[in-house]
Amino acid sequence: MPGSGGVCDDAGMSASTPANTTPSDRRVSARVGAIAESATLAVDAKAKALKAAGRPVIGFGAGEPDFPTPDYIVEAAVAACREPKNHRYTPAGGLPELKAAIVAKTLRDSGYRVEPSQVLVTNGGKQAIYEAFAAILDPGDEVIVPAPYWTTYPESIQLAGGVAVEVVADETTGYKVTVEQLEAARTERTKVVLFVSPSNPTGAVYSQAEAEAIGRWALEHGLWVLTDEIYEHLVYGDATFTSLPALLPELADKCIVVNGVAKTYAMTGWRVGWLIGPKDVVAAATNLQSHATSNVSNVAQQAALSAVSGDLTAVDEMRTAFDRRRQTIVRMLNEIDGVLCPEPEGAFYVYPSVKGLLGKEIRGRRPKTSAELATLILDEAEVAVVPGEAFGTPGYLRLSYALGDADLAEGAARMQKLLGEARD
Repeated sequence: MPGSGGVCDDAGMSASTPANTTPSDRRVSARVGAIAESATLAVDAKAKALKAAGRPVIGFGAGEPDFPTPDYIVEAAVAACREPKNHRYTPAGGLPELKAAIVAKTLRDSGYRVEPSQVLVTNGGKQAIYEAFAAILDPGDEVIVPAPYWTTYPESIQLAGGVAVEVVADETTGYKVTVEQLEAARTERTKVVLFVSPSNPTGAVYSQAEAEAIGRWALEHGLWVLTDEIYEHLVYGDATFTSLPALLPELADKCIVVNGVAKTYAMTGWRVGWLIGPKDVVAAATNLQSHATSNVSNVAQQAALSAVSGDLTAVDEMRTAFDRRRQTIVRMLNEIDGVLCPEPEGAFYVYPSVKGLLGKEIRGRRPKTSAELATLILDEAEVAVVPGEAFGTPGYLRLSYALGDADLAEGAARMQKLLGEARD
């Protein structure tokens, strides 16, 4: 299983567990013990710890906008704190007014018409992803996962009892998979295909024709589609965002959309996401959430209500800055011999191939993997990046350009200096 913390035998024990160990002796369940730590959060935490210790580390690890949450959203939260009604339990599935606003926002932004009963407000996008998989997967069901993938997808699938089946794309295809690849991976156990555009970690954006081809293939074979639309507003140049259920309404009965306010409105810490799907699936996921967490923080929900109900002026300003940074980092990385960095069309990540650097000598070390290279870059240049191993494709690095222009230029310059020393 991608990202597994260990190999488990048929009894659900780690392979290193003594044969005579009983269930009562195990301190951590095999299910939870097999979950890998979030590599992106781990890199970000290490960078912040080094920075706190006085080292001038520049972090390209976390996918987190450097902008503050817009003032009007913060003010809505301040006002909500003063309202006693927000100090109490509210419906587990979300505030009715927020669900209605999500319905309106979805129609406005993607042309997809839904009802409030099809919406579940969650504690961030991660909870939405897990609950979606938990609601539709039975043990052994397979989910086709295009790679490179965001680290949370395979772990959520595994926790829900499913099996992630990877389909790998690389820089030669713009990190986009084809229907032919998906069909080659389909088996009688396939139940779901994951569709993410714009993509984390690559920034790839599927054209409308490419998205439609995948959607029609899923329809032909009766498959569910889970589509993550969290980066819907972050597309650049001639690229356009395509919402699959809006493009193919006949897909809606087996389609779950995941979204949230984190990336669009610089609200990563507010923890408000949602899923949209068929009413029976949303009802099941809501039941799960009622036992897991109950309602999302009412103050955060009121802030999210202000965000999705407002216009996109602040979003447009952030996108302009991200576009500028995108062009800068792509140019600077491509100036390094041994690095190939395609220009992403969406999100705020670059995913350069560093295969041309592996095995070369850099300051007395010869990194053989992208993980070793990432460690070297942190040690020698004090720049934090995430290795491709975390996303299912060794030989690459992921860098988020959602940081200030000065830090971005300084960090890329440090990498240029260090990696420019590579020798055979």
